[in-house]
Amino acid sequence: MSWFVETLKSYPEIAIFLALGIGYWVGGKSYKGFSLGAVTSTLLVSIVIGILGVKISPNVKSVFFLMFLFAVGYGVGPQFVRGIAKDGLPQAMFALVMCVLCLAASVAAAMLAGYDLGSAAGLFAGSQTISASMGLATDAINRLGMPPDQAKQLLDAMPIAYAVTYIFGTVGSAIILAQLGPKLLGIDLVAACKDYEMRLGAGEEGEVGTKWHDFELRAYSIAPNSPFIGRAVGDLEGGTQEGVRAFVERIRRGGKIIEADLATRLEPGDVVAIGGKRDQLIARLGPSGREVEDVELLDVKTEGVDIYITNKAVDGHTLQELARWPGARGVFLKKIKRGPTETVIPVLPKTKLYRGDVVTLVGRTQDINATAKELGYVDRPTTVTDVAFMSLAITVGALIGAVVLKAGGVPLTLSTAGGALIAGIVFGWYRAIHPTFGRIPEPTVWFMNSVGLNVFIAVVGISAGPGFVAGLQKLGISLFLWGIFATSVPLFIGMYLAKYVFRFDPAILLGVCAGSRTTTAALGMICEAAKSQVPGLGYTVTYAVGNTLLTIWGMVVIMILS
Repeated sequence: MSWFVETLKSYPEIAIFLALGIGYWVGGKSYKGFSLGAVTSTLLVSIVIGILGVKISPNVKSVFFLMFLFAVGYGVGPQFVRGIAKDGLPQAMFALVMCVLCLAASVAAAMLAGYDLGSAAGLFAGSQTISASMGLATDAINRLGMPPDQAKQLLDAMPIAYAVTYIFGTVGSAIILAQLGPKLLGIDLVAACKDYEMRLGAGEEGEVGTKWHDFELRAYSIAPNSPFIGRAVGDLEGGTQEGVRAFVERIRRGGKIIEADLATRLEPGDVVAIGGKRDQLIARLGPSGREVEDVELLDVKTEGVDIYITNKAVDGHTLQELARWPGARGVFLKKIKRGPTETVIPVLPKTKLYRGDVVTLVGRTQDINATAKELGYVDRPTTVTDVAFMSLAITVGALIGAVVLKAGGVPLTLSTAGGALIAGIVFGWYRAIHPTFGRIPEPTVWFMNSVGLNVFIAVVGISAGPGFVAGLQKLGISLFLWGIFATSVPLFIGMYLAKYVFRFDPAILLGVCAGSRTTTAALGMICEAAKSQVPGLGYTVTYAVGNTLLTIWGMVVIMILS
């Protein structure tokens, strides 16, 4: 044991990987649906390692924190800008109000309890489950010009307060929003979501969403008395009721197979390969259409791909409207993902698409390529990251953040961390509309987000380890109770504001609240209680705004209380 401890002291880089390894392993375990998560687990493990006397250069955490914050901004950029600029404005404004409530409740708790700056910043970070805010709070404390010993004491207090208040911050938020919220607001969540789905077109001309989802390819022989003989393929595809989607992909004529387009005319004896829903295919051809087995005709190359929405002309249009576009011919929608958390959006006729969304389509390769030109570009899997773009963008943001302006002798600055966050938002949004550069694959964004943050947390925990036990003994119970106050008050007030002031639809109201507090666990419980993905429609814009502001509030807490 002595050799092990001395080795960690001599090679502190080993301690970081040890903290990450145990932290991720413990954080991945759950008990009755509750998990500490990787961040809290890594923090606790790091504190234990820190008690052993391991010391790590603070530059390590700075590097990884800049990387993390840029990834956060890069992910939320499209939704953040859309929320501020367009129809998401009411949700963005609510997120701003909710973030101010979170800040006010945390600052009030710290002032009433008489906590120092470090404990106050940790209380805010844990009660609002926004660990990233500790990085900006650290920068703000270091800029106060305190003696090193005093600054270290404050910085060591921060993770203690975070660890004590985080558990209720996570579990309590989910319980308040998913279980207490519907009862307090008098909302029948299941009925509200069903009603919302109906208003989005569910149940119109068939089962919910099936006409947008299913894809089958079948061969039918044109009957001798078919009304479509001599008419163009476009007539066959568009000749029945609105909402029914089926497409002629190929035709066997005289023993030969020809590729069909809208102008191709049907002849007696043709065998057509039609993609669509089976009962809709019969509706196209009439009851006299005879299904045949033709393996060669049905041997059509199809694929399912993700398409990144970038076309401004698509922004804000419903699926029902987009289905009428020529570019929608031959493709079927399987899934919509939105925002940095890849929130799954209900696929319904009146669901709107926005730039930055990722849609999964199924169809022939040539049809997919044609659709991609209308929507954006095919987001095929890649492992290559534009490192030059990423590094230079972080450099630009950090340089801007490093500028210090003085107002009445008070230094004002974004800090390098805040600059990296803003750079991520700007470049993430710009890439969403000009996707020809700056590609950072999803796995890389995850790594920057998760590992970047947890390395920062590991260094913070190791540094705070020696004073953790004494701090916990001094503040433990009272800190936990003040954490409950700081978590609960903004949520209760926010829910009533969302219903009676902002008048959000009951189906998305709780999702809006969860997004403003960036609590993904709560959204999962809300969707489970609602038996629907509809609450996720209120999550993405508010998450983008909330994640940005709550992170910045870490610096603001120090500015207010100092």
